Amino acid sequence: MLKSLHIGRYATKAEDFKKLVAFFEAIGFDRLADGGSSPRSVVLTAPLGMLSVNSLSPEYPPEVLARLKDVAKLIVLEVSNPDDIFAIAGKMKLKVLSDSSSPKTGERSFSLELPGEIVVTVHGQPDEAPAGIEGKLDASGKRFAIVVSRFNAFITERLLAGALDGLRRTGAANGQIEIMRVPGAFEIPSAARTFAETGKYDAILCLGCLLRGDTAHYDVIVNEVTRGIGQSAQETGVPHAFGLLTCDTLEQAIDRAGLKMGNKGFEAALAAVEMANLKTVVSRRSPVVSKTRKRKAARLKKRGR
Repeated sequence: MLKSLHIGRYATKAEDFKKLVAFFEAIGFDRLADGGSSPRSVVLTAPLGMLSVNSLSPEYPPEVLARLKDVAKLIVLEVSNPDDIFAIAGKMKLKVLSDSSSPKTGERSFSLELPGEIVVTVHGQPDEAPAGIEGKLDASGKRFAIVVSRFNAFITERLLAGALDGLRRTGAANGQIEIMRVPGAFEIPSAARTFAETGKYDAILCLGCLLRGDTAHYDVIVNEVTRGIGQSAQETGVPHAFGLLTCDTLEQAIDRAGLKMGNKGFEAALAAVEMANLKTVVSRRSPVVSKTRKRKAARLKKRGR
């Protein structure tokens, strides 16, 4: 009984053979692991089907070589990411013979000329992902707290300016924003937790700057601050945006506080707004989250907060 089908394609030049193998591996083929490869032959597998690419050798009899040259050169591949395959072909500077898309189904089909006069036709359409949940960049009606370190104020004040710009651009008013300055980065988690436990804020922004020195102090502080901010967010349920710079040099920090690398304070503000809205969306959909929030509000009320 038939067990499998194996179709081979041949390249007359060693360099063409190498380019063929590189292309097929780049788009997702895997080499057969049980000895199916040699300097002149590579067996490639896909989820459905198998393909071999070979280099013609002078050891083949003349009549065999003549017949192999007449073998059909077309390979047809069905993929779920045709646009990505097309991008890979562009990087490898492969010649595009045709390219079209169906207006009804959205399926894309294109043909490429590969080394060794082999033509590959790729067709398919992207897999549809299920609709996801995301938060809007709308700060209207939300309250935000910003904890900013005074240490390295030359940088942190720029981060603060970027964060305020991001919040205002998304609709936050000055009355919705509370700012607390702390001595250094190490104090940020404690201050952020204090804000979060009041239950008054929809998100907390943590801004600071740490520069690597000659001792292990930098690594200790970075690890503790990161752990503290993450723990505060997880235990209070209030989103915390991480706007701390952890850089080797002052130049790197300056670049990330408003120059060529953007402003990480601004980015933290956008993250805070999105996460605040995302939490609202999830809470409305999940009765478990709603009950948890009610219990938390009751505990805070009982404490007199």
